Amino acid sequence: MTSPLLDLPGAVAGDGVDAPVAAHYGSFNGEQRTLESGEGFVDLSHRDVVRIEGPERLTWLHSLTTQYFLDLPAQQWTQALILSPQGHVEHAFEGYDDGSAFTAHTEPGRGAALVEWLERMKFMTRVEVAEVPDLAVMWRPGKVDLVPRDQLAPYADAAGPACGLWAFEALRIARGEPRFGLDTDHRTIPNEVGWIGPAVHLDKGCYRGQETVARVHTLGRPPRRLTLLHLDGSENRLPAVGAEATLDEKVVGTVGTSARHHELGPIALALLKRNVALDAELLVDGVAAAQEVVVDPEVGLHVRPLR
Repeated sequence: MTSPLLDLPGAVAGDGVDAPVAAHYGSFNGEQRTLESGEGFVDLSHRDVVRIEGPERLTWLHSLTTQYFLDLPAQQWTQALILSPQGHVEHAFEGYDDGSAFTAHTEPGRGAALVEWLERMKFMTRVEVAEVPDLAVMWRPGKVDLVPRDQLAPYADAAGPACGLWAFEALRIARGEPRFGLDTDHRTIPNEVGWIGPAVHLDKGCYRGQETVARVHTLGRPPRRLTLLHLDGSENRLPAVGAEATLDEKVVGTVGTSARHHELGPIALALLKRNVALDAELLVDGVAAAQEVVVDPEVGLHVRPLR
């Protein structure tokens, strides 16, 4: 669903899964600085919104996901994952409970699959699950708002200035925060991308895939590690999602999202084999890339707290 905020002055549409929202409004470098100052908002209305209602919703989510949902305080945002039996990440979402329902958002196009999976897990549990297309995700520094779509114009007037997705993505990548489905693949386990802590609670009961998470957390040495790449700025292009990262002509990983940061220059996130030397210079889609560690290759934890 294309955002009505693409009608704002200077709006340039994104591409791929982000095509329904603005990539920028004329100055993605200036928009990054606006967000870093704590001002402005970002239109994420293309993300899918899901609502889970019913008296057993929190105990049910607690049993199914990586997060601790029992006694979750009202209005407290939390991240959660759904894993395969082997510990691979199948779904990722973020949301809050208002006392009567848990409302969450996930990547564009992922909501229907999440609802379908949750529906299969209901059995006799007193819960109701549905997509909520009339709610739009809006991001402000330190805050996420769920806004009725028919109220987006007055929201933009009050929350402005508008900042595009390119600015949002550049700051996210610089923080080393992975985006599900773009910086991860079907083999990703939480320990590889720094999700232990923010999205995976280690002190809770059993859930699907817990054995893999616990074993790697206890023994260390996850198979791969999320890495921030600093790309050679002499090339006027960014690597495509899924491009190979090579070392001495051998494939050692895969690139995810990339952006042009207003201070760091061109950067990207990549999943690399754990044993790749931390100081090795890589080649990514023909572009030289230096590494910056964001997930410790031995213990599988993010080197700085995720926001």
